[in-house]
Amino acid sequence: MSTKNNSLVSSGDIWFPEPLSTLAKDIDYLYYVTMWGSVIIFLGMFLISIYFLLKYRRTKSNLVAQKQVIENHKLEIAWTVIPLILVMILFVWGFKDYLRLRIPPEDTLKINVTGAKWFWSFEYPKNNIKTLNQVYVPVNQSIEFKMISKDVLHNLFIPNLRIKRDVIPNSYSGLWFKAEKVGRYQIFCTEYCGDKHSEMLADLIVLSEEDYEEWLNSANESEDIPLEDLGKKLYTAKACNGCHSLDGSNMVGPTWKGLFGKIRNFTDGTSVKSDENYIRESIVYPQKKLVKGYQNVMPSYAGLLSDREIDGIIEYIKTLK
Repeated sequence: MSTKNNSLVSSGDIWFPEPLSTLAKDIDYLYYVTMWGSVIIFLGMFLISIYFLLKYRRTKSNLVAQKQVIENHKLEIAWTVIPLILVMILFVWGFKDYLRLRIPPEDTLKINVTGAKWFWSFEYPKNNIKTLNQVYVPVNQSIEFKMISKDVLHNLFIPNLRIKRDVIPNSYSGLWFKAEKVGRYQIFCTEYCGDKHSEMLADLIVLSEEDYEEWLNSANESEDIPLEDLGKKLYTAKACNGCHSLDGSNMVGPTWKGLFGKIRNFTDGTSVKSDENYIRESIVYPQKKLVKGYQNVMPSYAGLLSDREIDGIIEYIKTLK
């Protein structure tokens, strides 16, 4: 059922954020039909019950029921068949929308998604681009996510698109969508995954075709950026700023200020000078050496950062005296 001209679901309301696709609007429309249909049936049954309570209440002139109905086959058939028909209509309607949600078209732009405590990474295999906590897509283009988790069970939810799917360790899951309006929209993890579950957020950034091409070109310019500038860019682009400060204050992880050349003391009693090798190992294998006073919560960035990007982060840390 088309809802393109239905003002009820054309924009956000008190229940839902603004729908970004025709399919999202159709899902909303089915919800409203189900909800308001249930409200109407409930009110009808409620009013009938009130009517019977008043009409057949016990009074001085009506102490004994004059007539008692034992059975009524027509009524029994009616209250069985009519609800069955209504439920089957909703089932078929919902199943059609489900198939549209689950079966992607052939011309999709494929993006690999990895969930890890507590961030989302997005890989564009066709363009050899990786991003953290931000996924850029062109407007009116079918997008297909191929998703997997690096650690525990996560769940990717994009409210504006009405899509939600488990992201499972050692198993791929998927979803697809076509965003029809340019803008920035929130992505949530809706499966409890540890202390910072509520902070496992990402942005879906829908761009015009021209802006998307411009972003692709800029994302491929990392090879031309000086290492120090690249590291500074990656500090926010790869969500390092969520755990590491630049001003000496303690966060989830150690501050980057004054980190290079400092002696690091670990929970196993060993220590090491914070040089290039240590920082590289801490990025790729953060669980190998745990600094005293901090929890083992940093995920591995192996495969998420190129060697040049790691070199850029190291060079940037060197400048933070």
